[in-house]
Amino acid sequence: MKKLLSELIKKHFVAITENWKAQLIKTGNKLTETQIYTFVENSLDTILDVMETGDYSSADQYLIDIYTLFSNSNLNLLEISQLFNNGRFALLNCIENNKAENSDPVILLGYFDELIEKIYARYGMLHQETKMKELEGDRDRLASKLELNNQYLKNILHTSDQAIMMVDGKEIFISWNKGAEKIFGYSESEVIGKPSSLLLPEGEKYVDELYRIQNEVKRNGQSLILETERKTKSGDIINVRLSVSSLPNKNNEYAGRSIIIKDHTEFRRLQAQIDQSEKLAVIGQIAAGVAHEIGNPLTSISSLVQILQRKSQDSFMNEQFVNIKENIDRITKIVRELVDFSRPPSYETSDQDVTDVIKTALGIVKYDKRVRKVNFETDLKKTLPNVNIAADQLLQVFVNILINALDAINGNGVIIVKSNYDSKNIYIELCDDGCGMDETTLEKIFDPFFTTKEVGKGTGLGLSVSYGIIKRFNGEIKVKSKLNEGSTFTIVLPIHNN
Repeated sequence: MKKLLSELIKKHFVAITENWKAQLIKTGNKLTETQIYTFVENSLDTILDVMETGDYSSADQYLIDIYTLFSNSNLNLLEISQLFNNGRFALLNCIENNKAENSDPVILLGYFDELIEKIYARYGMLHQETKMKELEGDRDRLASKLELNNQYLKNILHTSDQAIMMVDGKEIFISWNKGAEKIFGYSESEVIGKPSSLLLPEGEKYVDELYRIQNEVKRNGQSLILETERKTKSGDIINVRLSVSSLPNKNNEYAGRSIIIKDHTEFRRLQAQIDQSEKLAVIGQIAAGVAHEIGNPLTSISSLVQILQRKSQDSFMNEQFVNIKENIDRITKIVRELVDFSRPPSYETSDQDVTDVIKTALGIVKYDKRVRKVNFETDLKKTLPNVNIAADQLLQVFVNILINALDAINGNGVIIVKSNYDSKNIYIELCDDGCGMDETTLEKIFDPFFTTKEVGKGTGLGLSVSYGIIKRFNGEIKVKSKLNEGSTFTIVLPIHNN
């Protein structure tokens, strides 16, 4: 990634420089155009030099030069930070204008931000050291300024929405911010003094991963970015992105690590939705062709069987014809579902309250022979905001999920249907206390032709069709399930504002 960023900056050096200059001139800061040109070009040259040598001390002369420039222009730390920040936007514009290049803009920007932050940190140290010498004769004023800076850093630490924490050389937590509390559920008092393994899920691979991170940070002294999983206070396993850096002591020896953790769960969920949509689109095209090729000859075979049934007087043959007809009907059903999957009926949508659709679906399913020992419980809001839907298609979704619930409880258990809403969406939950699903099954339930039912009992298209219907209504289907504990399907539909 270092090489990619270096090549990108070298290739578009002029464009990035001009864009950075233009932004600084536009903001109307205290620097002249000549000073801006000097700062931008020296900054890019220094960044390239640091990337190539890996030695941040090579930037010290540059920092001394710009410190003199900024001091003469009476720029404060916040204004200086903004000057560097404009460089990030200049690089972003370059990446957006050169999308054909094979690079991940998020990772490139992350690495560039890292470089800027470390250079700026060294500048801050230089700035602080100089100020301390200047204020040597005024201890009270120096103490006040240090307190202000500490408070500023503390505010940044505790108001960040990312988890920022520190562990010492013995892998004990010594710092824990509000972002960490929000992501993991532990308060600062619950974590400080505890081992870093507190957040590790169970399994050898996570112990090995922690050991590998420790060794790499000790050896390189640099941060690394890693996608992995961590465990919250409630026991949930979440996808996270780690950025880890070494914390040196006064002798520049390893004294611990700083860790920044970003919750990656939502990103992974959205990526899974994109992958699912692309997969369904490809299979839909194939399904359309298969349905067409099967449908026409199947109609002819069905007609011939009916003619032979009417003409045959042989009881054995008639039994076989009945068997053939039943299998033809099953194939016909599969073909019809293939057609629905690949080219769903173009029902017209309208603004409706889905409560009636839910009640109709429950009424249909209650006639199933398997519901004798099933207890249906409902908690439906009397009035829900309107959503723009095709009622028949949404009815198909509810019936599909409810029939799956009947299969899951094997005709003996509880099915709960709830509805609710907020300012943006309505939510319909369909819960059962049946056999549930493991993680492997959960990943595949919306795949076409995937079914856990016996051969002849299901086509594996019901949930795939339901997924497509809800997506066309700009909604979502979410599933939570645990083996032997039941499943909950949540359908989210956006409220239609006239």
